[in-house]
Amino acid sequence: MAAQKTDAIGELKATAEAAARRAAEEVLALSHSIHAEPETAFEEIETSRKATDVLRRHGFEVETGVADMQTAFVASYGSGDLVIGVCAELDALPGVGHACGHNIIAASGVLAGLALASVADRAGITVKVFGTPAEEFGGGKIFMLRAGVFDGVHAAMMVHPGDQEHDTHFTRSVVDLEVRYTGRPAHSAMAPFEGINAGDAATIAQVSIGLLRQHLRPGELVHGIVTEAGHAPNVVPHSSSLLYDARADTIADLEGPGGVKERLIRCFEAGAVATGCDVEIKDEWPAFSEFRNDEPMVAAYRRNAEALGRTRHAVRARTAARRSERSRLMWVRDRALVREIPMFIMGYGVSSVTGRKGAGDCGPRRMASLRRARPGCRRRCRSAARGHRLRSNGTHRR
Repeated sequence: MAAQKTDAIGELKATAEAAARRAAEEVLALSHSIHAEPETAFEEIETSRKATDVLRRHGFEVETGVADMQTAFVASYGSGDLVIGVCAELDALPGVGHACGHNIIAASGVLAGLALASVADRAGITVKVFGTPAEEFGGGKIFMLRAGVFDGVHAAMMVHPGDQEHDTHFTRSVVDLEVRYTGRPAHSAMAPFEGINAGDAATIAQVSIGLLRQHLRPGELVHGIVTEAGHAPNVVPHSSSLLYDARADTIADLEGPGGVKERLIRCFEAGAVATGCDVEIKDEWPAFSEFRNDEPMVAAYRRNAEALGRTRHAVRARTAARRSERSRLMWVRDRALVREIPMFIMGYGVSSVTGRKGAGDCGPRRMASLRRARPGCRRRCRSAARGHRLRSNGTHRR
């Protein structure tokens, strides 16, 4: 009986792999097309269209505009009781395009969906590919979660490119903060004493943040940019704006009493107090929790990846320290019930033109690496999708 079950699973895997190979060039072209036309958070109109066009051609039923977001979609295939979700991130970074590789995430998600669709009826599953906008800023997955888009999903997965091969992907909790100071303009030479300098407020906030960094605990990070700080050198800036991220190993460390977010806000308030500016801190974007990989799914993926000849690197210690028995797709802070879905993210290596390992390069050089798509890289991308496609050992957790 066990041998028959093993043979049946082997046949399903072979069928899925064959389907992935047939669609590989089409999906590789999708990746290149998305990379060539990067679109930022909530603006991924062409990216979403390109991905859903491929899925429709292969028989998926596609619902667009889910969760009141124009670019979010759910593509479904099959009618089985077991519902498997694959996340496809869509957005690019401002200024550097797809340096974070979301073109590869989207294309790999589509290819994994196509491979799973080829065995959906025989395996008794329903496949859902989720187009998730605004990962870099705004939290599109969280809005989809709030709207119930992920309800009924038994397990979910995603791939993320990096500079090394990992069977898990580590992410901290993170929240976005937008800050605006309003002062009073004046001529910088004739009457500077009449002005209230919003540029100075931004400077004081950044100096405060720099001093705060000495006292942040390991795993706590703050980083940001000044998006506005005046328009002419002979006018005292009457407005300034900053955009900052706060990160921590856990959502409690991020948003709890005395957490890094609270301390960061105090730095922004210091800029207003010192200069007399008014300050508006926009805190309406939902926070992502830390991600916890589902260990049984990781183990199943590892076996399939190794069977495909892929070599993985050891997971960093901080990643292992944050693992738990269950994984959460994300945390929504204003819901009494936290939605938990067994999920994992694996990381696969993409050659970097910098030649550095562990550099975390997410700039123009990284974008060049993802654009060039060397033959070895192409093989790894196809392999990732095949290893991604089917990891079930005949059991699942509801």
